[in-house]
Amino acid sequence: MNIRTLCLGILSFQEASGYEIKKEIEEGLFSHFIDASFGSIYPALTQLNAEGLVTLRAEEQTSRPDKKVYALTEAGRTFLAKSIAIIPSRDKYKSEFLFQMLFQDLLPQDFLRLAIEKQLTDLNGDLKCIAECRSVQPQQPKGSEFVAGYGEAVLLAGVKYLEARLAELNKTALKAAQ
Repeated sequence: MNIRTLCLGILSFQEASGYEIKKEIEEGLFSHFIDASFGSIYPALTQLNAEGLVTLRAEEQTSRPDKKVYALTEAGRTFLAKSIAIIPSRDKYKSEFLFQMLFQDLLPQDFLRLAIEKQLTDLNGDLKCIAECRSVQPQQPKGSEFVAGYGEAVLLAGVKYLEARLAELNKTALKAAQ
């Protein structure tokens, strides 16, 4: 997936400025897909506008320059559908936590426990976020429900695994203390 497709996907939900698109990529529904900088978003939007895949209008703001708001056109919707109608490449998962765990033999047990507990807190926070999104909008479109369900399944598996490892660590610590 490229930035152009990502921008079209975001605009398929609602009109947005470049800033709002960036915020969706960082914190919103689209934060789970790919990263994008302003340096890639704005050129993509300019190109999409030049190709007639999005429209651009200026929205007046008090004490600020006009906000550029982009909207998806029918041609953009068609282009988006064609762009996503391919089998995606394999997912890439990058994790500082997993890097640390690769070298856990070099870490003190107390630190290892803290790192696992923090990861559990993060995963449970993500699960809470999914639950909150579902409660706000119980009747989600099929695509949103699929993504939420898949994310929930992956997170729950991670929580289960980490809880078992944490129990093992605690058991080992108890034996060592006796």
